[in-house]
Amino acid sequence: MPDPVVILGVGMVTAVGLSAAETAASVRSGTMRFGESPFRDKRFHPITLAEVPEDGLPPLSAPAIGAGGYTSRELRLLRLATSALRESLTPIAGRRVRIGLCLALPEVETTRPLNRPAFLQAVCALAGNGIDATVSDASHTGRAGGLTAIGHAAHIVQQGFADFMVAGSIDSYRDPFVLAQLEKTQRLKSASNMDGFIPGEGAGFLLLGRSSTAAAHRLPTYASVSPVSDGFEAGHLTSAEPYRGDGLAAVFRQLAAAGAVQAPVSEVYSSMNGENHWAKEWGVAYLRNRAMFQEAHGMHHPADCLGDTGAACGPVLVGLAALGIQQGYRRAPALVYGSSDSGPRSALVVGAAH
Repeated sequence: MPDPVVILGVGMVTAVGLSAAETAASVRSGTMRFGESPFRDKRFHPITLAEVPEDGLPPLSAPAIGAGGYTSRELRLLRLATSALRESLTPIAGRRVRIGLCLALPEVETTRPLNRPAFLQAVCALAGNGIDATVSDASHTGRAGGLTAIGHAAHIVQQGFADFMVAGSIDSYRDPFVLAQLEKTQRLKSASNMDGFIPGEGAGFLLLGRSSTAAAHRLPTYASVSPVSDGFEAGHLTSAEPYRGDGLAAVFRQLAAAGAVQAPVSEVYSSMNGENHWAKEWGVAYLRNRAMFQEAHGMHHPADCLGDTGAACGPVLVGLAALGIQQGYRRAPALVYGSSDSGPRSALVVGAAH
């Protein structure tokens, strides 16, 4: 029997919490943190955002990030990452182990694309825990990308290339260019546009390892994670092709065929953000795979509380499911899925740790 991959550490920074525990408690209680931002739309009305408080973001260490040259958005992404990444690494602080990082980054770029290798190095340096760059990458993007990064990290530890892996993602819509592009395509939620979403920001990181490695180091576990199923929706938001909902439905089917769903799904954690497109997608995927789910399954879309966190949502959703299962207020197994604007779809199953 394969040695299962388990979650050993969880770190989060969101608009409703500066740690995993705070975020989970806020989401569980339905706490929302939306407010008027300094940014204005074309009617000069304030744009509503779900922002992480400025005083909740740590300053950046100059030696860690080098000479600079970062945009204001990049600096904010690094500040969002710092606390969440370090929180996820707490269980192995001070241990001499090999650690890698799989990082997912924003799908929406500004006028200057991210220099991924340099940005990855900066994030690794901020961890302050000796992350090995040779088993690290930053090749994934968007809401689905965070789950794909988890799948990649899980494969690395499963194959024994690293003792532990951190899988995570960071994103922020808090940028004038990004917000202008969203307004241009009528995606910002406002009094005059109810079929839109509240832009958010955040970071989520998970420490992963094999169950046997966790036992050898006497580390407690939160939950197990299945291999990730990846797919693509041809009729995505930026495509001219008609939307049929095939991508996510196929991902669910593949997940079941791979044996990841050992019992009917009890909880669903979704990247839905309030736009009708994503609700329709869920409906199609669910109806085509109805036998996978308990009839009375729980449905959770935390964007209702912390806004759309973009690429960050995958690890945040998995972390929320793991904390809920570990603490007994959510049932296992939980299906977690993410859908990116440009077509990628990903899903995995979070189970109880044994």
